[in-house]
Amino acid sequence: MKKSLVALAVLAGFAGAASAQSSVTLFGVIDVAARYTKANGQDTKQLSNDGSSSSRIGVRGVEDLGGGLKAGFWLESALSADNGGSGDGTRFWNRRASVSLMGDFGEVRLGRGKTSTRLVVDDFDVYSTTGLGDVTRVYTTLNSGIDTINRADNLVQYFLPSDLGGVYGSFDVAAGEGVDGKKSYGGRLGYKIDDLNVAAGYQTTDAKGSKFKQLSLGGSYDFKVVKVSALLSQLKFGSLKQNIYTIGGVVPVTAAGSVTAQFSKASTNNTADLAANTAGDAKFFTIGYQHNLSKRTSLYTTASYIKNDGLAAFRVQTNAVAAARGGKSGGLDVGIKHSF
Repeated sequence: MKKSLVALAVLAGFAGAASAQSSVTLFGVIDVAARYTKANGQDTKQLSNDGSSSSRIGVRGVEDLGGGLKAGFWLESALSADNGGSGDGTRFWNRRASVSLMGDFGEVRLGRGKTSTRLVVDDFDVYSTTGLGDVTRVYTTLNSGIDTINRADNLVQYFLPSDLGGVYGSFDVAAGEGVDGKKSYGGRLGYKIDDLNVAAGYQTTDAKGSKFKQLSLGGSYDFKVVKVSALLSQLKFGSLKQNIYTIGGVVPVTAAGSVTAQFSKASTNNTADLAANTAGDAKFFTIGYQHNLSKRTSLYTTASYIKNDGLAAFRVQTNAVAAARGGKSGGLDVGIKHSF
């Protein structure tokens, strides 16, 4: 009996050691809001997703291979909590599907995920490119026909190690595999220490026999009473060009609540004004408030307004009423977010 107990104790010890060498985590965010949008004399009332954070569900894991080397995987899908839908209709793991090796050298990641340049935009948009305040609502692909300026398929990425005295960065290349508008390369380089964060990103994507190019520069500083962020992006396709200037701030007003505000000005050059369907100038105003009920649950409200000029027809939400060229688009929502 004693020998059996000893054997069970030894096996339990081995099982504990084995489990300590690897981990698998189920995670996600459910974010739903009651939303009202208006444009071109029409309005829409709906229950919508992604008001403060992108709703998602995923599973990720890390295995310790020894000698400082680790292997990891990450699978993540969009989630539409208002109707129970998932993915983007064509693929389930549409947000991220990757496998990687990590060590003192940094991380090498293979699969689908966000491009390095898009991470710069995410970091310095105070709304993290989500909801009614998403700064990319006034970004245009300038008739290039590229697939996206967000994520890429067939992506090979390298991330710098985290112990470089505040310097961080990543570099990526995506094989087009014969599909125009998907072959790309780019990267970002930044410096973050204490309350200061600055970064630059650049990406070029093959499109219609030419190149779609994106340059994004961002910076932020936390003054404690307010965290200020600034972002400049330039998008180019041949002779067509768009510049977007953004400044925003986060003001903590209570121990659990904060006010966010942001302004963006988008403008295209004369050539784009004549040639691009979504060209023209626009001003984008957003203000919001978030109250944290706990570390995982929060309530929020956001109001935004886009004033288009010329041929521009940007709108505050993709599934909102289409704005008239040179018209206005606005929205207001109230929602709840829970992370797990």
